[in-house]
Amino acid sequence: MVAAKSGRPDPEDFYLRRTTYFIMDLPCLMPTTVVGSFPCVKGTGLSSLIDPYKKAVQFAVAEQLRAGVDIISDGQVRSDMVQAFVSKLPGISEKTVVGRIGAADKPITVGDTKYALTQTKYVKGILTGPCTLAYALQVNTPIYRNKEEVVMDLAAALHQEAKFLAETGVSIIQVDEPILSTGAISVDTAREALKIIFAGIKTPSCIHTCGMLGEIADSWTKLPVDILDFEYAVSMENLSVLSKRDLAGKKIGCGCVKSSDPNVESVEEIERRIMLCVDAFGAENILIDPDCGLRMHTPETAFEKLARMCIATRNVRGAL
Repeated sequence: MVAAKSGRPDPEDFYLRRTTYFIMDLPCLMPTTVVGSFPCVKGTGLSSLIDPYKKAVQFAVAEQLRAGVDIISDGQVRSDMVQAFVSKLPGISEKTVVGRIGAADKPITVGDTKYALTQTKYVKGILTGPCTLAYALQVNTPIYRNKEEVVMDLAAALHQEAKFLAETGVSIIQVDEPILSTGAISVDTAREALKIIFAGIKTPSCIHTCGMLGEIADSWTKLPVDILDFEYAVSMENLSVLSKRDLAGKKIGCGCVKSSDPNVESVEEIERRIMLCVDAFGAENILIDPDCGLRMHTPETAFEKLARMCIATRNVRGAL
């Protein structure tokens, strides 16, 4: 790959990463997965003094597997989705941009992701998207004229992390961009940022956006990724909005469990949501996950939501 003069990867290189429709190594029909986060349950004792989050990662991974999730994450237990990245990037102090943003001097998420890969072949690497990061930051430097310029340098920094994740052998690299549904930033900006992040990377790519997609559906479905992951259990109108559009061979991640509700849905209710997604997109085209991360729940509730989601998915598979 030839770098652009700015030091960023060449966005056009995105189109060189595959010449035919991408091939995903999936464990089964309609694989279950997660959006990312799991409750943080820190360890105790002397080992926790060295790494207080090590046990939390191990617990999150073990609970996802115990629930029956096919494609897990590392649990995202070390920090919130913004601070986990911006605290590691040159040019950012706390949540203020004070200089030119650059890539971290070492991998940010790879250590925990590698641990997850010791427990299962199927792991999703996760990046907080540059649009969401940019709009969580204050800009206190004349280097950047606007947030869109910040987005592009954040994308270049995340490209380095995406390369590290690809080298671990993850099944999917997901970019979380919840801000897109708010209209605070143009989907066109997100498109250019995604090209930078995934330039030259062959690992299947995914974008997760929660909230209502009605206003952005046309442009969102055309983003240069392999998997579109959306909130459905709460924002049920999204299903009809997306099913009417040409998704051009993309896989669809269907949020079929309410992440924002502490109550655990019944298996039967989740089955109904999954069947509606099957009818809309076809069983061969969908992945099943919660609407969003589960970090805010108790460990018991998070586990039960995932477990019932997996039972419901197995039941639907068996009925097809």
